[in-house]
Amino acid sequence: MRFLVDESIGNRFAELLKNAGYDVVFSGDAMPQVADEKVLSFSAYDKRVLITADKDFGNLVFKLKIHVNGVILFRVLTRDPEKRLEMVKDILDKAEGKFIVVSEGRIRLREL
Repeated sequence: MRFLVDESIGNRFAELLKNAGYDVVFSGDAMPQVADEKVLSFSAYDKRVLITADKDFGNLVFKLKIHVNGVILFRVLTRDPEKRLEMVKDILDKAEGKFIVVSEGRIRLREL
């Protein structure tokens, strides 16, 4: 599985995913401070699931119908990368083709 970790999540989370054996690009390294549309375009072009905490991506995907390979959106209080990874470790390999919202004690999956 290939992931693009948005700047809103942070480089430490990207490093944890890499250490877990995933193919990961951190947007802050590849394209720092670019518009959300460009982040989505890159994730679609490079066939990566976007991991973000920026709810604007939901609007872009569903209202503007911008194509993506998948999105994992964190809507949680913790900013701790280890805790965030623990929350999603069981769904990472199922994220392609889905929009996943991770909130406190709940994970919602929606087909794209």
